[in-house]
Amino acid sequence: MRQAAREPLLLGGLLLLVILALAGLLAPLVVDVSLAEIGAARPRRPPGGAHLLGTDTQGRDVLAALLVALPRTLTIGLLAGLIGLGVGCALGLLAGWFRGATDAVIRTLADVALTIPAIAVLVLVAVNVRVMTVPLMAVVVAGLAWMVPARAIRAQVLSLRERPFVDMARLNGIGPLRLVVTELLPNLVPYLAASFVAAVSGAMLATVGLEALGLGPQNELTLGMMFYWAQYGGAVLRGMWWWWVPPVAALALIFLALLAASAGLDRVVNARLREAP
Repeated sequence: MRQAAREPLLLGGLLLLVILALAGLLAPLVVDVSLAEIGAARPRRPPGGAHLLGTDTQGRDVLAALLVALPRTLTIGLLAGLIGLGVGCALGLLAGWFRGATDAVIRTLADVALTIPAIAVLVLVAVNVRVMTVPLMAVVVAGLAWMVPARAIRAQVLSLRERPFVDMARLNGIGPLRLVVTELLPNLVPYLAASFVAAVSGAMLATVGLEALGLGPQNELTLGMMFYWAQYGGAVLRGMWWWWVPPVAALALIFLALLAASAGLDRVVNARLREAP
């Protein structure tokens, strides 16, 4: 924990994520979010006093839409990352601890799933969903986000289970379930934190890809859907830069924050990186 507190990349990334989250959550206090509704303002207005980031072709205030879309996009990424990592962690613990047939089945499932083109599966599922919502979008993306965590955590557990402190716990009569919870999981916490950030980054990238194809929540604004509607409305051809630049910039800031947090956590977890100048 002390090492994490001294890591500037980690602190900077987390601080930027908190600022972005607060900007979305506190938006109703400073901006009239009702302006994010279709027809709330005159369409195709450039940035000005009444609309700081202008309006789109459907009469939505771009600033209000951006602040409404920001927390939804973060919610999708966090939920998808949490679900994917949770499933991967559970399967990795089972495979690494019990080994044998359990390990073989889980490892085979993960290896097979990794060979399937993820974007093709996600597109197929999204196309066949009648009404896409933010929570459902997170579940769809999380469905193919568990394999890498499962393999990585399995490898960590296989290493930890041979350590002397695990042997001592066995000799003291601690059962398998309690041993996993009290001995293995605490040692996996730093690695799980780094894996969670990576899972959120991957989930958000997959989410934005689906939304850019128009397969996201049509009735709810997210950053990816803002970009899709800007494409659909010909924002680039019409010279309406204020429509597509803000969501792209917000996505860039989110990924920058996640990259910094991931790099910082890697330095906390990896002793070799800590020793590097």
